Amino acid sequence: MSRHYTSVISSLFGRFASKEFSPSFQSIVNRSYVSLMGLDMSEFGEPSSYPTLNALFTRSFRKMRQIDKSPTAMISPADSLVTEFGEIVDGRAYQIKGMEYQIDELFGSDYKEQAELLNGGEFINFYLSPKDYHRYHMPLDLTIKSLTHIPGKLYPVNMPLLRNKKDLFIENERVIIETLDSRGFTHMLVLVGALNVGKMVVTFEDNIKTNSHIREPRHYTYDELQMKKGDLFGWFEMGSTILTFSQKDAITTKVSIDQKVSFGEEIATLKES
Repeated sequence: MSRHYTSVISSLFGRFASKEFSPSFQSIVNRSYVSLMGLDMSEFGEPSSYPTLNALFTRSFRKMRQIDKSPTAMISPADSLVTEFGEIVDGRAYQIKGMEYQIDELFGSDYKEQAELLNGGEFINFYLSPKDYHRYHMPLDLTIKSLTHIPGKLYPVNMPLLRNKKDLFIENERVIIETLDSRGFTHMLVLVGALNVGKMVVTFEDNIKTNSHIREPRHYTYDELQMKKGDLFGWFEMGSTILTFSQKDAITTKVSIDQKVSFGEEIATLKES
């Protein structure tokens, strides 16, 4: 099967972004990108200090950002824009108002039971623009139960496509992570690929190779893999989208549509068990 044109474009861009040019030219590339996209570099290094454009995309903090450490706070996994949130009704969530999809189709065949379990729960969509910090972190203390990588296309996940392309999240490449919180509630974290996202990196699973020759879903399970709230679990190489799905009675959301959120700030409160 030939690769979709969005994957080819993304691979070509990824090669350019990963190429290390001469220091003087790389400085021009990096500073131009910072200026064009309006990046806030106050928490990061000087643009010229990054040896490639990709290193600039995936930049880490000079000093780790403080997070909301309240035991009842669920934090934003990334710097992003909340494009949609709400209740999962009859197995449906929304990529944006008026564009629903079935979460069992998003999760794939490995998570039919989890899709049913999440009915009546809450979903939140986080869009990371090209100017955002591209790393993602755990929103809660979580036990990682399993992960599935589902290859797919790499359509943009910007507003025009969200409004007009049905099942955008389902068609795009994605990584689905099944987790449990300390109370036993299920939370699913979904990383969605997009145009020019050469890679979605997951720190605890080296076998994940996105935008690659892999054509069939691959599933991985874990024993006693625990991560703390705020722990880094990977990064996008360019902007994309993170979706969270929480079991009924697990959380009360504290966000609004078109709200800009920062990694570390509270986006939901854990309900009393």
